[in-house]
Amino acid sequence: MGRQWLQAKREVAHLKKGQAVGKIVKEIMVAAKLGGAEPENNARLAAAVDKAKRASVTREVIDRAIKKGAGIGGEKLTLTSVMFEGYAPHKVPVIVEVLTDNQNRTAPEIRVLFKSGQLGAPGSNKFLFDHVGLVEAYSSEADLDLEGAAIEAGANEVEALSHKDNDSIPENSTGARFTTDRSSTHSVSQWLTQNGWHVVTSETGYVAKKRVELTSEQQGDVGIFLQALEDHDDVHRVWAAV
Repeated sequence: MGRQWLQAKREVAHLKKGQAVGKIVKEIMVAAKLGGAEPENNARLAAAVDKAKRASVTREVIDRAIKKGAGIGGEKLTLTSVMFEGYAPHKVPVIVEVLTDNQNRTAPEIRVLFKSGQLGAPGSNKFLFDHVGLVEAYSSEADLDLEGAAIEAGANEVEALSHKDNDSIPENSTGARFTTDRSSTHSVSQWLTQNGWHVVTSETGYVAKKRVELTSEQQGDVGIFLQALEDHDDVHRVWAAV
């Protein structure tokens, strides 16, 4: 029984890794489609490629994803971005970004996740979020002036991040999330890169105007729901007001 459980555990880990790699490859394709095939001129693509390398994605797979996203060669990107709005348990607003090649298949599956049991419910809520640019980065230097860096970079706000917040940020480094106007996402990323920061995420996203206060038990309920969303192959990003 012990060996069977060990094998099952390995299979689950392999499946999780495969899902993560699939999401990274999709991100590369979308980034190349939106900003072009040159990472040095496309901060979102550069961050996605770096993430792919850390996940041991081969150079061949990365290059193919870039070409497909940018429309170079015979393959063309057929993924569609679809946004879903709804509520997690305890009325926590949630926005879900899906990248899919078959909206007729994916949309009902996401709606089922929202409606299943007492997990959550669909419903309009974008007015509860600000649509912004989000850049997450880290520096090996300690005791950096985050507010000063944000001002120099042209960001509107900044908050400290750690390895627990984003596992792409190494332990014992200075991590931060810079919030900016959507149109300034690339310029903020460029300034950070040119000034010794390592950008791990550069994209537009949603920040809740007000976060829902939860008990530990309620946080567990919300966490289970959000994980169910994250585990769906076509779910690209999940933003929640927690």
